[in-house]
Amino acid sequence: MIRIRGLTWMLAAMTTLVACSVSQDQEVELGRENATQINAKLPIVRDPVVAEYVQQLGLDLAKHTSRADLDWRFFVVDSKEVNAFALPGGFIYVNRGLIDRAQSLDELAGALGHEIGHVVRRHSVHQMEKGAKANVAVTLTCSLTRICNNDLANTAIQVGGAALFARYSRLDEAEADSEAVLNVMRAGIDPRGIPSLFERLLEERRTSPMFIEGFFASHPLEEDRIRATEREINALDPSTLNGLRSSDANYDAFRARLRSLPMSPVVH
Repeated sequence: MIRIRGLTWMLAAMTTLVACSVSQDQEVELGRENATQINAKLPIVRDPVVAEYVQQLGLDLAKHTSRADLDWRFFVVDSKEVNAFALPGGFIYVNRGLIDRAQSLDELAGALGHEIGHVVRRHSVHQMEKGAKANVAVTLTCSLTRICNNDLANTAIQVGGAALFARYSRLDEAEADSEAVLNVMRAGIDPRGIPSLFERLLEERRTSPMFIEGFFASHPLEEDRIRATEREINALDPSTLNGLRSSDANYDAFRARLRSLPMSPVVH
């Protein structure tokens, strides 16, 4: 368990950005600084096979976007919580809990493609330019895990005003969904995994929401959003879906490898 002392230190050390025009260099530097802090605090899966698979899959998706020039980095967080998140500048985190729910390659690719979409559209940057304040590392640490589920930690976070980047608008989410459809198709992957994973997460929220509440807090998701994604896919020329991958043996081996690893004792 990460101690509250560590949280308050991180809170005090964070750089707060206020309303201004954020350049790409500033965006990347913000992401890099926060990624360094986050990776020192969160239990990141260091297994080379798992880390390389997610990094390569993410790069295969990101290299076809309008921001292919970013130094994209992808990380797996060793947490049962179902969540994924994008820092400014191309630093993407996906929780082990979300990978457990992604039963096929197209579902995980859709989740990564969605987070890539937030970076491509610069959603968090636009929030900063509107004048909001955020302590990104603390917010993300609390969003991806359960370490902040106590009054003392929550008080420290609220004092720092760290509730911004874990809250995308519905418009942001719709735009990221559209980007995800394009991202996965350009990588030769079937986009129908996107609504498929959404459906499974909605069903879990209805039946056993314990480890999935954080995802819905940070990613507004309702039936109409799923239907909108399905309509977008159905409007495509059916021939464009021919030959796209939904899964493969490499993905199955990756999931088996991840499942064989013990859970981090630090935070679940």
